[in-house]
Amino acid sequence: MNTSPHTLLVNPTITSRSSARFPLSLLHLAAALDRHGRSTVVDGNVDRDVVDATLRALDVDRFDAVGISVMGGPQMAPAIAVSRAVRERHPGLPIVWGGYFPTLYTDTALGASYVDYAIRGQGEETLPELLAALARPDRDVSRIAGLSWKDTDGHLVHNPNRRFTMDDPGVVLPYDKLGDPRRYLARTFLGERTVAHQAAIGCRFRCTFCGVAAMFGGTTRLPAVARLDRDLTYLKHHLGADSIQYVDHNFFDREEEMIPLLEVMARHELPWWCYARSDALLKLQESTWKQVRKSRLRMAYIGAESPSGAMLKEIRKGTRPDQTLEVAELCRRHGVIPELSFMVAPPENTEEETAQTFEFIRELKKINPAAEIIVYVYTPLPETSRHEKDRGKRPSTPLRDRHGQPVVFPTTPEAWTEKRWVDYACHADAPWVSDDLRRRIRDFVTVLRCRYPTVQDMRSPAWAKRGLSAMASWRYRRRRYDTPWELNLANRLVRLRLPQASGL
Repeated sequence: MNTSPHTLLVNPTITSRSSARFPLSLLHLAAALDRHGRSTVVDGNVDRDVVDATLRALDVDRFDAVGISVMGGPQMAPAIAVSRAVRERHPGLPIVWGGYFPTLYTDTALGASYVDYAIRGQGEETLPELLAALARPDRDVSRIAGLSWKDTDGHLVHNPNRRFTMDDPGVVLPYDKLGDPRRYLARTFLGERTVAHQAAIGCRFRCTFCGVAAMFGGTTRLPAVARLDRDLTYLKHHLGADSIQYVDHNFFDREEEMIPLLEVMARHELPWWCYARSDALLKLQESTWKQVRKSRLRMAYIGAESPSGAMLKEIRKGTRPDQTLEVAELCRRHGVIPELSFMVAPPENTEEETAQTFEFIRELKKINPAAEIIVYVYTPLPETSRHEKDRGKRPSTPLRDRHGQPVVFPTTPEAWTEKRWVDYACHADAPWVSDDLRRRIRDFVTVLRCRYPTVQDMRSPAWAKRGLSAMASWRYRRRRYDTPWELNLANRLVRLRLPQASGL
């Protein structure tokens, strides 16, 4: 009988089956757990009844714990449902929450009766150590860095943070735990079989609104050249991938460290998409850009955030509005599509900042008509969710709703499933946004995306996109964004892709 620790890792449903990508966080955890034990993965994005799939897995094998990856937004409800079902069917089985939500809202996660442990930040070392501790007679978890837990009296205990690391498991990730890994390859504008991959982890910048900064505390690690080569060889030649979506938090970091990686990517000739910063791209030398072109970069998602230098400074972005304009032109010259995201409707100067952003987007489109534009509502993190190194440093102005009352964030996982807080987590709405401003943002985005349909839309026929662009041209030219009823009607038939809602 196999007595090694066995962990069930669950990824609750968050997207449609056709949009499912590799649950990379769980695969990294599985690789770490399998060194000294076993793991099984249930991916709710493919197993649509994730509760039933989880319970079936528990019925056919013995497990020592269930680890659930939890993000805010639409993943909260299925995460709660899975946790409750496991607690009811197997009341003595430890339930561990990890990922974005328990890292940022640790007390809220642990306050639930169906959560026993919360892992903050990386789990590749913390979770195996937890499994080992639970197997010992004393079950002492007090020395496990990065772990939060409840003592015998129900008090919450937060162990010290764990130091950020990036260990090479020496092998490719255990994709076979997902059944047929090829079902995660998707047709995108990059290719017929686009695969999601993460090379580097973390980001050395400390934007106050960003969950990555809160999780990793301004640290980043790039992969070894040999590791990237090994991974790309497997994805291309074993799985048949013909393009890559790099979900690294910030792909371009230090130029000298990127050049060897770009050389590997150029050899594999896989068109790719990534996250990047305008200042990092502007610093690249022409010789490096030559390597970028050889590596076949097609699109870079760049957080422009705001045309206001004051706001960029307030949120510690570290970039300037003029750099956004420059990078749009730079990308045009090098044949890279910049996908520029903006955060409108901040809690201060809400109307003025939003109107200024609309005009700035128009200026960008003149410089580079191919630039993709993503518009979000600015939804900052609570002060308590920032990394411990950043709490209290340049605290933001207290948030107030549109009635002038203080914004009170939910204190239970269930409250985070309310539509207004799901929208907040998805950067779609905020308590200080008025009904009129919400409508104006929606109308502007409608006119903009019809006038310039995204290249990522592989479903709508070309003639339909050309027709929508023609219909929207007069509104865009005259700034008549209000109530675009004819575009809304046409969108019911064409249903253009929304990158901010569906991603690549």
